[in-house]
Amino acid sequence: MILFLVKRLIWIGLTLWAVFTASFLLMSSVPGGPFQSERNMSPEVRLRWLERYDLDAPLHEQYTNQLTGLVTRFDLGLSMSLQDFTVNDVIAQGFPVSASLGIFALVFALALGLAAGMVSALWRQSIWDVALMSLATLGIALPNFVLASVLILLLVFKLPIFPSAGWGSLEQLVLPAICLGAPFAAYIARLTRTGLLEILSQDFIRTARAKGLPARRVVLRHALRGALLPVVSFLGPAIAGILTGSLVVERIFALPGLGSHFIEAATQRDYSLAMGMVLFYTALLTTMNLLVDLAYAWLDPRVKLD
Repeated sequence: MILFLVKRLIWIGLTLWAVFTASFLLMSSVPGGPFQSERNMSPEVRLRWLERYDLDAPLHEQYTNQLTGLVTRFDLGLSMSLQDFTVNDVIAQGFPVSASLGIFALVFALALGLAAGMVSALWRQSIWDVALMSLATLGIALPNFVLASVLILLLVFKLPIFPSAGWGSLEQLVLPAICLGAPFAAYIARLTRTGLLEILSQDFIRTARAKGLPARRVVLRHALRGALLPVVSFLGPAIAGILTGSLVVERIFALPGLGSHFIEAATQRDYSLAMGMVLFYTALLTTMNLLVDLAYAWLDPRVKLD
């Protein structure tokens, strides 16, 4: 276990370094700069700004300074578009919003997806199975911004049940969480159905039924645990996908999360903020994959961490 964790942590560090290097080279090769829109800026003032953000140094010095600050102090630098704010401050302020939205969306996706998948598997080839799997296919194909538009029209303008945008109350998280979690609920439903159908055909399930165990106990205690393995494997990329997918959803519902800052960093050419967001999402994705591997080994004793 310890050796496995050490190897994975080293691999995560190498991945972050590779992403940092690739992002730095790509941003350095893009024509223009973060201050090119400031037409009335004098050469002296422009030079001061370049010195402030260490953009007047040669590229290899910029790379070394940024990498050293990141490794030794976890310092992502100053934001170029949000003056007097560091990138660490922006992430610290925006991540709770994105995390809250992501948790609500993940809970919605798990609850709806697991329930739909179990119903489809237990009543295979019934009208419920056909209807739920058809909705799951539609949920996978339908982009979340289209679903957001439909929900806003129905539940904000036609039936004023939820607020259209903003941040500060649970009601303002309902529609964004549904829009963000619906595609993942569809994937989870299909994975749960497939996994449960495979487990229900195993010999140990027939043995449990032959012993006279109630059907509910057979499904919940014996079959469901094995059926969750594909879902657990999907959860690592799904959690990262929920947070990265919130870029558009946060913009539609005016939520002050990381997605809004990511878009602003791209449009304003905020190199340090864009770099910080990319590294943060990379660290999040690799960490979630590590946790998924640990959970996979816990659910299935046959899996050995190596």
